[in-house]
This record gives sequence, structure tokens and C-alpha cells, in this order.
Amino acid sequence: MSRKNLEACVRESLETYFKDLRGAEPHNVHEMVMNVVEKPLLDVVMQQAEGNQSRAAEWLGINRNTLRRKLLEHKLIK
Repeated sequence: MSRKNLEACVRESLETYFKDLRGAEPHNVHEMVMNVVEKPLLDVVMQQAEGNQSRAAEWLGINRNTLRRKLLEHKLIK
């Protein structure tokens, strides 16, 4: 999937979300989207990095300690 296709999927999902609200005020949309996207992102990258946190952190462009904290937050490690 290209970046453009991924962007289109996110856009379509958000448009559906707002349509489903039927005029109700949304709350914490940024936090909701980040939480929904971040967990599978971390999970897939960790799988591709064969569990190597240093490699995964490098691929993600984040500090290894930040990756570890996020993995713990999403209960992807203990």
C-alpha cells in the first residue's frame, strides 16, 4: 500500500466517523486516532524487526526508551 492509499483510508475513516456523529460534537479526535493507529504500527514494526527494539526504534525514528514506553502503554510487552 502506498502512502497515498494509506492517507485515503484514514481520510475515508474520519469522514465516516464525522458522518456517524450526526452533528454531535467530537471530543479528543487526535488522541483517538493516535491510539487507534499507534498500536498496530508498533506491533507490525516490532514483528518486522523480529522483536529488536533498537532496530524498530530506528525504523520509527524515535528513541528506544520512547518505543519501550509506548510498547508498555499498548500492552505489547510486559
